[in-house]
Amino acid sequence: MPQQYTVARISRKGTTFEVLVEPDLALKIKLGQAQPSQKVLVYPEVFRDAKKGIRAKEEELRKAFGTTDPYQIAIVILKEGDLQVTAEQRRALIEEKRRKIIDLISRNAVDPRTNAPIPPQRIELAMEEVGVQIDPFAEPSDQVGKVIERLRPVLPIKIALRVFEVRVPGEFQPRVASYLRGIGKLSREEWKGDGTWVCQVEAPAGLLAEITERVMKITSGKGDVRAL
Repeated sequence: MPQQYTVARISRKGTTFEVLVEPDLALKIKLGQAQPSQKVLVYPEVFRDAKKGIRAKEEELRKAFGTTDPYQIAIVILKEGDLQVTAEQRRALIEEKRRKIIDLISRNAVDPRTNAPIPPQRIELAMEEVGVQIDPFAEPSDQVGKVIERLRPVLPIKIALRVFEVRVPGEFQPRVASYLRGIGKLSREEWKGDGTWVCQVEAPAGLLAEITERVMKITSGKGDVRAL
């Protein structure tokens, strides 16, 4: 077995399942930066405990995944479960997300005392001062609100807000609503006769591109976002 591997795991039906995957390709697939490939699976088995070499039983796999194909199961685990990343990967992910968060705040925030933009360097120093923790897998737009609240005690900050209208097929409402509540204030929810869910969300004014990208990703391109 190749030595270069990491573990991806998921819990389903009360059971934990693990697969051994190639670190770089696995991370790219999880982040949507690469298409699923059989090359990601280092060893063609699904384990209950990979470290101990305890394999999952076929009936457990069928019950949890509807298949016993280790490749198909590995892709599900990568997309929906947890992936152990290397220290180098984690540092790179955190740095990338940190830079994007700083950029989002800088584009949307002003100093309420002067109404002047807040330089990225000042935001970065404030984040270091309060010890902001960045989630390497969460989208930057999902984390901005919490980061801003952490910064307020040390950095006078006012966010320019705007109302956006979001339309999605009803089947995607739970995931889209959960995302929108995490970035802003949800209001005026309405169900249309064709099953479409429409709402308005008040969020940082500069997030139109980020909100649109996330809604389109959740709905596979079937949503619509516009600024009011």
